[in-house]
Amino acid sequence: MSTTRRRALDAAVALIGTEGIRALTHGRVDAAAALPPGSTSNHFRTRAALVSGVVEWLATQERADAGLPDIGSADDFIDTLSRMIELQSGPLAARTRARYALFLEADEDAARPLREQRLGMEAWVRGILTQLGGDAAAPRTALVMAAGDGLLLHRVTVDPHAPIREVIARAVHAALDD
Repeated sequence: MSTTRRRALDAAVALIGTEGIRALTHGRVDAAAALPPGSTSNHFRTRAALVSGVVEWLATQERADAGLPDIGSADDFIDTLSRMIELQSGPLAARTRARYALFLEADEDAARPLREQRLGMEAWVRGILTQLGGDAAAPRTALVMAAGDGLLLHRVTVDPHAPIREVIARAVHAALDD
C-alpha cells in the first residue's frame, strides 16, 4: 500500500472518530493527512469508495492489533479481553468511535468487513468458552460479547476510567458456570 493511501486512510479514520462520518470528505481527508488537494480522490474516486476503503482499513488494523493469543485459563481469557478493551477505549478510542459510526452509517456492502470481523471475534470467544467450559458454555458467547461491547461503549462515551477487569470477570465466570 502506498504511503499516500495509508496516510489518507489513517486521517479518514481519525476524522470519523473525532468528528463523525459527516466529516468524511476527500478535501478534509487531504487536509488532515497533510496531502496535496486531490490526493485522496486519486485513490478513492467517490465518497462510497472512500467509506468502503476506510471500513476495510479499519478491519485490517483491528485484526492486526488483536493478536489473539492462546488461552489456557479463565484468568488468561479475562486478562486478554480486559487488555483489548483498555486498548480500544484508551489509545485507540477514536478508532473505536469510527467503527461505531461506520457500523451505523455505512451501507451493508461497505460494512461487510466489519461484520465479518465481528463474526470472527464471536467465533474466537465461543471457541474459548467451549475450551474452558465445555459445550454448555458456548451458547453464552452473546453474554460475554454484550458485556464487552457495553463496557467499551460506556468507556468511549461516558466514563473512560470505568473499571474493566471486574466486569469482564463477572461475564466470563457467568458464562462458564453451570
